[in-house]
Amino acid sequence: MPTKAIDPFFRRLFIVVVIILALLLLNLMMPVIIPFVVAFFLAYLFNPLVKSLSRFLRRWIAILIVYAAITAIMVILLWWLIPTLLSQLQDAWEYMPQVMTWYNDVVRSWVSQYSPVALPELQVRGLSETVMIYLQKNYSASDAGSFMSHLLASSMSFINNAGLIVLVPILTFYFLFNWDERLSKWKVAIPKGYAKKTIQICRECDQALKEFIKGQLLVMILLGIVYAVQLQLIGLELGLIIGMGAGIASFVPYLGFGLGFIAAIIAALFQFGVDWLHIGLIIGAFLVGQAIEGYVLQPLLLGDKIGLSPLWVIFAVLAGASLLGFVGMLIALPVSAVLNVLFRHLYAAYLSSEFYKGRRQLKLFE
Repeated sequence: MPTKAIDPFFRRLFIVVVIILALLLLNLMMPVIIPFVVAFFLAYLFNPLVKSLSRFLRRWIAILIVYAAITAIMVILLWWLIPTLLSQLQDAWEYMPQVMTWYNDVVRSWVSQYSPVALPELQVRGLSETVMIYLQKNYSASDAGSFMSHLLASSMSFINNAGLIVLVPILTFYFLFNWDERLSKWKVAIPKGYAKKTIQICRECDQALKEFIKGQLLVMILLGIVYAVQLQLIGLELGLIIGMGAGIASFVPYLGFGLGFIAAIIAALFQFGVDWLHIGLIIGAFLVGQAIEGYVLQPLLLGDKIGLSPLWVIFAVLAGASLLGFVGMLIALPVSAVLNVLFRHLYAAYLSSEFYKGRRQLKLFE
């Protein structure tokens, strides 16, 4: 007895319902999925180093050596950075009387001269009293209770995030331990007719990502050194931290320049007051750094690794920020590098298609 065919409408409806349920489930499980995604990305970054060491050692020993090396580097950096940071924060705190004097003598007089607004005068002794009076006038006990509830919720969120931080290295270890076996299983699962082309595209994406990551790390380090050396030569006390921070933040295009420039100008106002010579030198330092990044470091260390023009780079960063916020800005360029590889193969397939060669036309134009 022949089976009755399923109505196409109900088949499509079933597929749509399954997709919606899958997306809802994915959204609900996002806190669980994120640590696995982060661990997979870290395993992808460290796998070449582990693979090199595993030629001479057992793979699990190679992974532990990589972990130990990363931990040692972080401890050395913190050992050097924390005393420097505390010292420079102490210097910044000592500049507070100068800042308040500049505010009282320059800012208040300028604002009162060009606007009807009368800014209050600040004094070091009365600063804490002024803050307490302001809080008493504008915030009630219920606001304090709400603040404590928010603080407690934030503390619980911090504890959960700390647990995830501990979980990520463990997941990364297991990803690294079976990395080659897992890749082999994925290769076997690809349909035979598409295996060769799929593996070729994956290898090109892998190569583009590796070249981009290596080049970007070198750009961040060298650009941080350029900014830090210039700001230190200018005499900015916080120049070392601001310069290295600007270099690290340059992983997102134009973010390091913007944050570093604003932080350096604010620090200069704290340290030197309205000194146009030092402000001009800081502006020049960041222009020099931007020129070195755009015309020396990027072409030499990254070159055509991504294959994107500056216009597409800006568009990718803005699109990533619009879709996923700060995380989108971070992943915009690596994702664009992969999409560029896929588009290149898609365009090559289009050029070799019957439609492009004119042997087949769309029914709309027939």
